Parts: sequence; C-alpha cells; structure tokens
Amino acid sequence: MSEKLISAGEPAPFTVRRAQGSSPFLLLCDHAGRRIPQKLGGLGISEVELNRHIGWDIGALAVSEQLSDKLDATLISQTWSRLVIDCNRPPSVESAFPVISEATPIPGNQGLSDEDKAIRRREIFDPYHTEIRQLIEQRRQRGQPTCIIAMHSFTPVFLDVPRPWHIGLLYHRLKAYPQALLAQLRTQPNWVVGDNQPYSVSDATDYAIPQHAEKNGLPSVAIEIRQDLIADAAGQAEWAESLAPLLQAAWQNYCNTPSH
Repeated sequence: MSEKLISAGEPAPFTVRRAQGSSPFLLLCDHAGRRIPQKLGGLGISEVELNRHIGWDIGALAVSEQLSDKLDATLISQTWSRLVIDCNRPPSVESAFPVISEATPIPGNQGLSDEDKAIRRREIFDPYHTEIRQLIEQRRQRGQPTCIIAMHSFTPVFLDVPRPWHIGLLYHRLKAYPQALLAQLRTQPNWVVGDNQPYSVSDATDYAIPQHAEKNGLPSVAIEIRQDLIADAAGQAEWAESLAPLLQAAWQNYCNTPSH
C-alpha cells in the first residue's frame, strides 16, 4: 500500500454540523458513512454487502442530523465505512479491522500488516477522535456543559436471532443520564426499550464513550435504534421528532438530581 490512503479529491474523514451549537448535547455518529477509499478497491466485497449493516449504521446519520437541527446540537460524523477501520473500537482489538463481519468475509482486511493498520488509523481514526477532543475542550473553555450522545442503529435480526427492541440505551460506568433517559423512553407506550441491549459498553468493545465521556467525567449514552424503523425518510423524521424532547427532559431531570 502507498504511504497515503485517502486520495486527493476524496472527502475528509469527518463532518461537523453546528459546530457552535448551544445545546449541552454533543452527538457522535461513528458509523455514519459507508465509503471505502479508492485505493482499497472496495475491500473485495460487493456494493450489496456494503449497503448492509456491516458497512454502516443504516439510518443513524439522518436521525442524528435531524436531532442536531432540532436541538441546536453539535454533530460529528464519520465519513468512512467501519470496515476500513471501526471508529468505535480500540484500534488494538481485532474487530477494529474485521476480517469477517457477521458472516461475511472481508477479503481486503485479510493479512493486514501493522503498517496497513497504522495508515488507516492515521488518516481516518485519529483525525476523527482528535476533532472530538478539540470540540470537548472548546466547550469546556467556554463553560458549555457537554453530554455525549453516541448514535447507532442495529439489525432487526442478528445471525438468525430476532431482536424485539425498538430502541436500546448502552452505558457503562456513568449511569445517571442513561437512567434518566430510560425513564423518559419508558413513557412511550408502544416502544420496547432495551437497557444495555442489544449491546453494552465496555473498554474492550467501545472507544467513544470510555475515552471521551468516562475519562472526562461527562454524562453520556449510546442510543441504538432498530434499522427497519429508520430505513426511510419518514421513519427517520418520526424518530428524531420523538427523541428530541425526551433527550431534553432527561437532561433537565439529570441536572436537577444532586446524586450524580
């Protein structure tokens, strides 16, 4: 592989929306994009496979953008597919460069050298997370509270096992804001809400919340929405409209609770 991965004319590794947003919420969308750098030749998988969940979090970016606008919240989203490098994994773990995703082999990730991995990290992972750190520091300097919301989506069925949840909240050490938000979500009569389902946050499987939120003592939660519910524009708009006031109500309750 040549020294540079991303060619001239290809997009930046991240996009920032509403950089000066007034909201306490800082929205992250680690799996927003499904692009693969031209030099990687599509990683040897078909466009059909890339359009599936293995390539990106279907619907997550559109919901995040609408939440950003409704809340006046800063959003940073990742451009490149998680198959190139997963920006919500510690780069040292095997799943950061998956050789198999779900049941699909990824030929372009077979036999990667340390240098191959280092180039992907240097051009995609590091700029994205450096920007997040800078946004957090800028907010700190201007006295703006920060609550990190990591936006994701999940498949209705995983390896032939159906998933009943409409939405799930994931968290680890800092539980106060997630619990406040869970209480709000459970006011919705038709939602099946997952509490650390269908996944949970850990230092081994996640990067954004452990590194950006927990290490800085910032409230945070990862939101997982089932993909079939946000696969089209109508579903995306409906979920953004529903979630925006719930996020705000949970924040007010969090701020009014002295125990956190």
